Amino acid sequence: MNMIDDGTSARAGLEEEVEQYLVFRCDALRIGVRVDCVVEALINQVVTPLPMLPDYVCGIINLRGEVVPVVSIRLRLGKPSADEQSIIVLNVNGTQLGILVDRVDQMVKLPRSSILPMPATNSQKLMCGMSSLPDGGTMLELDSAVLLEH
Repeated sequence: MNMIDDGTSARAGLEEEVEQYLVFRCDALRIGVRVDCVVEALINQVVTPLPMLPDYVCGIINLRGEVVPVVSIRLRLGKPSADEQSIIVLNVNGTQLGILVDRVDQMVKLPRSSILPMPATNSQKLMCGMSSLPDGGTMLELDSAVLLEH
């Protein structure tokens, strides 16, 4: 009996795993966070400041009755404060955390193999990888778990 191989089984084994990222802007940087960590994105949400916290902790928001702390990515990266407009709410190891960003840019799917490790000289530790974007730009991958440290 002759079997005809149409190549689908070979292609199935060669399909590369992809990761989906929500890409946002922080100054000139394009930073991505894995979509499986994203709860939602908010625009023009009022942040209630709290005293005696590090300067990069902006305060808290009330998200449907739940208090969520908000961190400025700009200040966390040592950049000057600016007119940040968007908050991306993340679920980091079971804890909700808002990150204040300049603006949400796009959603992209990238092959897992295209995510490269950060150079050894990366002293910031907030970024865990980098990749080229389909439009030719570069995305840095945010290590959201590091935001809960310190």
